[in-house]
Amino acid sequence: MCGRFTQMLPWRELVALYRLTDNIKSRNTEARFNVAPTQTVPFVRLDDAGEQTVDDGRWWLVPHWAKEMPKAAMFNARIETVDSSPAFRDAFKARRCLIPADGFYEWTKADDGGKDPWLIQMPGGAPYAFAGLWAHNTKLDVTSCTIITGPAVAPISQIHDRMPIILDPSVFDAWLNPATPVGNLKGILGHHLDGQMQFHRVSRDINSSKFTERPAPIINSL
Repeated sequence: MCGRFTQMLPWRELVALYRLTDNIKSRNTEARFNVAPTQTVPFVRLDDAGEQTVDDGRWWLVPHWAKEMPKAAMFNARIETVDSSPAFRDAFKARRCLIPADGFYEWTKADDGGKDPWLIQMPGGAPYAFAGLWAHNTKLDVTSCTIITGPAVAPISQIHDRMPIILDPSVFDAWLNPATPVGNLKGILGHHLDGQMQFHRVSRDINSSKFTERPAPIINSL
């Protein structure tokens, strides 16, 4: 799963991953060290003209047909059922997005019964993009998004059995394009960078979603 992530780099560096207009590149954002479900996050999608644009959405998908805010956890969509689940299948067909990030957290159980958080990043803390879905619910007037997850690969499988899918930039266009055949989409999700990830332990301060500072690294870990 993916229940927290980071957006620490300046916006200009994040959008270097995408084909965005200059006015979007000048967007002013602050570093975020502990993004949590239901918070508003930026995501990249195609606009009506087929150009990449940035939108903001609630990180907890609200399907376009929902009559009330979902109570079930909708911040992740499992790759195994994303094309068949009523909650996600419409967005999977036509409303796919990229969610910029530069780190995410997973937890392991410690000997003292507590949970130790691990910050997972690309080498050098380079920015990347989660494979995501988005929706707009007119009745509730809410735009939202979710992150697709799959079975963890090495080295992350040492600490957790699932992880978010981090797409290779070479498949961004095909993923975003609503004309891409649905039958090709899971193959596109196989073009990921997950095996390049690195991780280190950080302080338990980050366990609280109210903690918003950079977490201190823990030197002695796995």
